[in-house]
Amino acid sequence: MAHPKRKHSNKRTASRRTHYKATLPTLAICPNCGAVHIFHTICNACGFYRGKQVIEKAEA
Repeated sequence: MAHPKRKHSNKRTASRRTHYKATLPTLAICPNCGAVHIFHTICNACGFYRGKQVIEKAEA
């Protein structure tokens, strides 16, 4: 296995890592209640997913 003869500089390491970044999750608006939730997940406010009730939520 190859070993580097010299240490890579911090600039070289940082320039390689410039593309490593966190992405924000895609948000969607629930058509049932209008709350914002993460895409492809059950709505926390009403319990609906793709027009069907998946979780029973207590009415407040």
